Amino acid sequence: QLQASGGGLVQAGGSLRLSCAASGRTFSTLATGWFRQAPGKERAFVAAINWNGLSTNYTDSVKGRFAISRENAKNTVSLQMNSLKPEDTAVYYCAAVARFDLLVAGRVDSGYWGHGTLVTVSS
Repeated sequence: QLQASGGGLVQAGGSLRLSCAASGRTFSTLATGWFRQAPGKERAFVAAINWNGLSTNYTDSVKGRFAISRENAKNTVSLQMNSLKPEDTAVYYCAAVARFDLLVAGRVDSGYWGHGTLVTVSS
C-alpha cells in the first residue's frame, strides 16, 4: 500500500516536496515513481527511480527542476519539486512496480498505485 502526501498550494517559482510511504516488505525491491493528472488530461509519467536508487528517469518538462529519491530503510520515496510552474498543477500519484522500464512506460498493471495528492501552482 502506498500513501502520498505533501501536496498543497504554492506560488509559481516555489517548491514542494512530495513523499510516498509504503507498507510491506517488498518495497526495496520495486521501482517507484510519480505520475500526475492535470484537469482534463490523462495521467502522465513524471519521474521514476529504480530499486537501489542508482537509476532515475524524468519526463522532459521537469528535468532540472524535480528530483526523485528514495530511502529503502524507511520505505519512502520523495519528489522534490523546485521552480514550480502553473502547468505543474495536477494530482500527483506514486506508483511501484517490479521493473523500472515498465514504470517509465506507465505500465503499472502488475504493481501498486497510491492515492493522489493535489499540487496547485498559482501564477
